Formats: sequence, C-alpha cells, structure tokens
Amino acid sequence: MSATTALVTAEEYSRMHFDVPTELVRGEIVFPCGDDGMTRPGFRHGGVCVNVSALLRNWTKVSKAGRVASNDSWISTRRDPDSVRGADVAYIRIERLPDGRVPDGPTDLVPDLCVEVVSPSNTVKEMRDKADEYLVAGVEEMWIVDPRKCSVLVLRRDAVPRVVSDQDVLSTPVLPGFSAKVSEFFEDL
Repeated sequence: MSATTALVTAEEYSRMHFDVPTELVRGEIVFPCGDDGMTRPGFRHGGVCVNVSALLRNWTKVSKAGRVASNDSWISTRRDPDSVRGADVAYIRIERLPDGRVPDGPTDLVPDLCVEVVSPSNTVKEMRDKADEYLVAGVEEMWIVDPRKCSVLVLRRDAVPRVVSDQDVLSTPVLPGFSAKVSEFFEDL
C-alpha cells in the first residue's frame, strides 16, 4: 500500500465484498491464503477445522458453557489502525454473550479461545504473530493446530507455551470439563 493510500477502517471493511478470503491488518487488506488470495489451504486443513469445531460443539451442547463459530468469523483485534482477523474456530463463554446469543455481523466481542490450523502456505512466524495479536486483543487462550506434526501449540496470556502431541489429552481451564485426545483433531484425515 502506498504512503498516499488511506487506511481502511473496520466499518469500511465490513461493507466490502471479496471473492477470496481476506483479513484487515493495521488498516490494510491482506490475503491469508497467499499473496493472490487463491492458494487454498486444502481439504485436510478444512477437515481438521471441522474436527476441532465438532469436538468443541459437542462439548458446548452438553455443558451449555458457550458458543463455537468457524469459517473465519469476524474478530476485531485492534483499533486505529484497525485489524480484523478470521479464526478458523472460535469459542465465547455464554455469560459474555448479550442474551446468550452470538452477535449478527461485525462485533468488538473478543472470543475466549481462538484456534488456527496451520495451512501449507503459513509460516511459523505468521502463526505466532497472529496468535500474539489475538492474545493482546484479549483472547485468553490460542491453539495453533499443526496437521503436519499432529500437535497443538497452546498459548495463554498467563502461562508458558506448551505443545500437546497427538497421543496426549488436551484440556484447559478456559473450557471447564472439556478434554479431547489431540489425535481426534486429525481423525479420518
């Protein structure tokens, strides 16, 4: 973006339409699926997203503790200049939702947990930078799920990062009573 080009606000971004996935990063529109926006992450990436979403959704149906969203849902991580990210999977505690319902459209409500699945075009630095952005914005915990390593990097604002391997069980205070073998994230893929 040139020095004379105005930065885009979250409000302006919310009214724009794109044929490919985009995010707003410090006022600039970026293509998380590659520079041209056309490098799709692939079926395995989508399958891992579905598996993680299903595990969290099944838990929330029983626990009634919150709501799960996927498919790059709107997450405002910064203002002036604005950033809007789209996590692969996000979870918000029920008591933080107005009337227990998820907002319709753009919101400044930050999830309690965000999950990003590493795609072939992602670098470690990109994923860690995005995770840091979520945590600074107020996300309590971030999972970076790596299909190549069959592992999950768990990042929290108040703890040392930890890696959970495919044979380990993942549980967290953010989701009281939730536990899943990490191998379930990669099941049937």
